[in-house]
Amino acid sequence: MERSKRQKQRKVLLMGRSGAGKSSMRSIIFSNYVAKDVRRLGATVDVEHSNIRFMGNLMLNLWDCGGQDSFVESYLTNQRSHVFSSVAVMIFVFDISSKEAASDMVSFAETIRALHEFSPNSKIFVLVHKMDLVPGDQRPKVLQQKSDDVRATCEDEGFLGQQVEFWATSIWDQSLYKAWTQVIYFLVPNATMIENMLRKLAELLDARELILYERTTCLVVTHITRGSEGRNPYTDRFERISSILKTHKHSMAKHTGMMASEVSFAEMQIKTGEFMFFITRLTENTNLAVVMPGDEAAFNAARVNVQLARQEFAHLDIMEKKGKEVQRQGGTKGSAPGEGDVRVSEDGEISSQSRFS
Repeated sequence: MERSKRQKQRKVLLMGRSGAGKSSMRSIIFSNYVAKDVRRLGATVDVEHSNIRFMGNLMLNLWDCGGQDSFVESYLTNQRSHVFSSVAVMIFVFDISSKEAASDMVSFAETIRALHEFSPNSKIFVLVHKMDLVPGDQRPKVLQQKSDDVRATCEDEGFLGQQVEFWATSIWDQSLYKAWTQVIYFLVPNATMIENMLRKLAELLDARELILYERTTCLVVTHITRGSEGRNPYTDRFERISSILKTHKHSMAKHTGMMASEVSFAEMQIKTGEFMFFITRLTENTNLAVVMPGDEAAFNAARVNVQLARQEFAHLDIMEKKGKEVQRQGGTKGSAPGEGDVRVSEDGEISSQSRFS
């Protein structure tokens, strides 16, 4: 009951003309499909509702709206208030290869007019999809032109500039993860507090970077970057890891006979002369990736300290409700396994009596 009261619900509309790729991206992000498998998906009939639990206390009420003309007309007339009321986010997908660009824009204008009528404060994410069909050197220009056209339409219908974001996407690369990561970050109600806790943990571990991933979707929730890592030229590295994790889940599913959504791993490690990396469970719903300097003792201490921090992150939604200031009191930088106020349960789980708050 307590958990139910704390649960945050967000209504998300996924809209666009028929064939734009809405159901394909939804299946890849939330149903563990791979790109080559989405060809077997049929057209969405009317509205497909999905209640997706994310990060434990966030429920995404996702409405995947079929884009056939008859359905769109119904959304805009007799279902208008039902579809467009209480919307937190609308994701509108444009097929960049569409031969009916003018008609697509008219449909978009009518859609956001209805959205502004019933949910004027909602956020709009415009995904310019199937960008893999555009030659690489032309993509920035094509995206800019589409963004300018859509932004002008949004302003005509009363939406402010900061309410609209544009992302180029494709199911064949990490751009899809990057766009949906932005959607999730907007929806997570306690993102600032999570970042504050991660920042303190990063200082404790002397980590170059911490990246928090949602376990089921492998989407980035947020990240903390410190020192020279801020100059890392691979700006899409977080989404690349999302793609790698998804591929790893499919590999495990193939060899265990389980569903991809059911498999998980305890920990993954990479050690090189320049840096060390591990990703492990942080809470029931998240994995934490840690990038460390190439020092074995600091690496082992970091693994223990992450385990000590699990309890505090698991109760983050409770601390948000009580308005507590997050402060680190437990765990020690550079401590070795076995030091500090630590207890080990019968199943071998390491926990700590110390607390952040």
